[in-house]
Amino acid sequence: MGISVSLLLIAAGLILLVATTLNAIGWILLVVGAIGIVLSLIFWSAWGGFGGAPAGGRRTTVIEE
Repeated sequence: MGISVSLLLIAAGLILLVATTLNAIGWILLVVGAIGIVLSLIFWSAWGGFGGAPAGGRRTTVIEE
């Protein structure tokens, strides 16, 4: 689940929470979306993102003569 899906779940949860009487479902969607964002950020950080270092945090430079 990516960040965009997590944001959609949070938005849907807030709409259900505020605009309807489905409070329990709204809270569940809100919490699942928040957990999804946190997990996405953790895995994105571990992976390194665009142009970042590998998961080990080191880069290896090979010099050929």
